[in-house]
Amino acid sequence: MKAKLALLASGTGTNVRNIIAHFENNDAITVDCVITNKSDAGALNFALEKDIDAFVFSKAEFNDGSVLELLKERGVTHVILAGFLLMISPALVDHFKDRILNIHPALLPNYGGKGMYGMNVHNAVYENKESKSGITIHLVNEEYDKGKILAQFEVDIEGCSPEEISSRVRDLEQQYFPGVIEDYITAN
Repeated sequence: MKAKLALLASGTGTNVRNIIAHFENNDAITVDCVITNKSDAGALNFALEKDIDAFVFSKAEFNDGSVLELLKERGVTHVILAGFLLMISPALVDHFKDRILNIHPALLPNYGGKGMYGMNVHNAVYENKESKSGITIHLVNEEYDKGKILAQFEVDIEGCSPEEISSRVRDLEQQYFPGVIEDYITAN
């Protein structure tokens, strides 16, 4: 059976674009839809360019079961958080146990938790004068950034500004996230 991915995103959609491109001609895994909580999210444009169904839901709809029902109806097998900022509802976590993957722009367990996303993370890494940063790809559970770590990749950031840290971390995301998704789904 072919794995069907739902990509959840809140922002510009660079990870969405990369994941869609990675699985475009994959025989075992396909991107079924893109879901966002922001009507102006760049991720919607990438989905529409590739003729992939895209949906916008309110925060309330993420919590009232509407999103879960849509995913069930569509036969989605895995949920990928690609720059998605809302907390995932317990019902969604329960239904997709060990089948929701997230990427975090730091080396967890450091710099994780509520409010730690985007430049907030990179500024904190910079202010603490870290010499390395990176990405963590992990399973999602009921707590922000506390799920089982699947992979981490690091980069030297000594002497970098927060903006340079962001750029280096984004490069890691582009390089590794789709492959880790594929490897995890194929192995499980």
